[in-house]
Amino acid sequence: MIGTIRKHSKWLWWLIAGATIISFIYWGSGTSRMSGDGQGGVRGDYGTIYGRKVTEQAHRNAQVEFMLFYWFRSGGEWPDHNPNFNNESLQREIYIRLMLMFKAEELGIHVSDEATATAAHELLRQIGSNGRAMPEEVFVKQILQPKGLTVQDFQTFARQYLIVEQLQQTVGLTGELITPQEAAIAYQRDHQELSAQIVVFPASNYLSSITATPAAVAQFYTNRLAEYRLPDRAQVSYVAFELSNYLAAAEQKLGRTNLDNQVEMIYRQYGLKGVPGAKTPEEAKAKISDFLVRQQAGKEAQQAANNFAQEVFAQQPVKPENLVAVARQKELATRITAPFAADFGPEEFLAPPGFVKAAFSLTPDEPFAGPIPGQTALYVLAYAGQLPSEIPTLDKIRDRVSRDYQWIEAMSLARRAGTNFAQTLMGTAADRSFASVCAAAGFQPQALSAFSLSTRELPELGDHAELNQLKQAAFSIPPGKTSGFVDTATGGFIVYVESRLPMDQVKMNSALPQYIVELRRQRLNEAFNQWLNLEASRQLRNTPVWRQQFKSGPAK
Repeated sequence: MIGTIRKHSKWLWWLIAGATIISFIYWGSGTSRMSGDGQGGVRGDYGTIYGRKVTEQAHRNAQVEFMLFYWFRSGGEWPDHNPNFNNESLQREIYIRLMLMFKAEELGIHVSDEATATAAHELLRQIGSNGRAMPEEVFVKQILQPKGLTVQDFQTFARQYLIVEQLQQTVGLTGELITPQEAAIAYQRDHQELSAQIVVFPASNYLSSITATPAAVAQFYTNRLAEYRLPDRAQVSYVAFELSNYLAAAEQKLGRTNLDNQVEMIYRQYGLKGVPGAKTPEEAKAKISDFLVRQQAGKEAQQAANNFAQEVFAQQPVKPENLVAVARQKELATRITAPFAADFGPEEFLAPPGFVKAAFSLTPDEPFAGPIPGQTALYVLAYAGQLPSEIPTLDKIRDRVSRDYQWIEAMSLARRAGTNFAQTLMGTAADRSFASVCAAAGFQPQALSAFSLSTRELPELGDHAELNQLKQAAFSIPPGKTSGFVDTATGGFIVYVESRLPMDQVKMNSALPQYIVELRRQRLNEAFNQWLNLEASRQLRNTPVWRQQFKSGPAK
């Protein structure tokens, strides 16, 4: 439960702590038989939070606030334009927001009309141009009204923005209680640099010495039958409505003059600031034009996919072959996937999650699904078969088993060499240098750039080890010592710490004020996140979206 909340409540941090990860959702459209009622199964029953019944209006308000949050956070995109639909995720976001609102009311947290107006103005300034706020009447007419939203919805969103911020400050207050002295100690711990050398033992160095004899491969396969078991798999035929096929028609439908006018209007409104990555007005306008054309192409592809799906679904009698028959009549290409597992999806292309989910729901009696939106196309699917879990014979996968055998044996040799050398280092006389011991054993150590616990990358490591593995090994030993052999996914390594480098006091004094701010914010977030997880596990169990989480019993 706690992991689920942590995963799906990241959007809150943009409002209250400036994080950059949010849940991406999409409200499906068209004739898909996979879409629900839009309420995530909560229509008529919205549950209770803190013993209070959640009303339909409260649920609607929370959904509107999330829609506005999403629009601001995504740079002007509504969630129904996102091709990764997950209505369950939407409901989680709504109920977490409801819980926060109810808690704020319980604690008596309120904000003034003046503060709300200031927050609303700041939000409009973020989407304005040349440092000026977008006029509220323009925002209402161009952004809110097309979605059925009102200025009151926007003002409520701005007010709740501040309320959640104050709630975070209240709940996470203990996390901010850190003195400058404590911050200085923490800074030194995070930024103390080491000078070190590393010896790596990559398994790839030992592959050439491994001979995969038939007997050895057969024994290896027999000992690992469970690892080669194939999961349940699905196979579908499908028609893809590629966005690229509709670009020319979209541009023609928009009309060059009309398109240029729209581009100019948008650019005057947002300027370079509204087009990430654009360095010149010409580049910005080209990107805006491309966006508008692709947006129109998406509508054209959606309409074509809807028309095709409706015709396929209407064919009688209902049978999977109808998709191929209708596609042939319309001169559309039909493809068929190789059998694929739910965890990986088709190997022929990167399918959207909805494609995979739909494929495993199809049956000979309910053989169709779609249109299902993806990043570059919409898909209409038909059942082509399902294969149960099985263990393939060795003859079918001999090459794969042989490669696995060679790699496992090479890993074993690499780890043996690393472990033996680590023991050699332990028995080495104190007056012998690390470099001389390596040379005598035939190994070449590599000097590493100075690094600290706050270091984000170390190019010399390559794919030999994870940076966190190196940090854990290096910072657990004193200068002048070597670590033991550390296993990695590609073999292993031994690190020798030469020295701890002196702290740059001038740099520390300059960075410390901002470090204190960030540390306090981090501690505040940690305290609030801990409260959020605990509170949600207790208070959301009586809401529809969370009830399934607690079927095994109450949270402890």
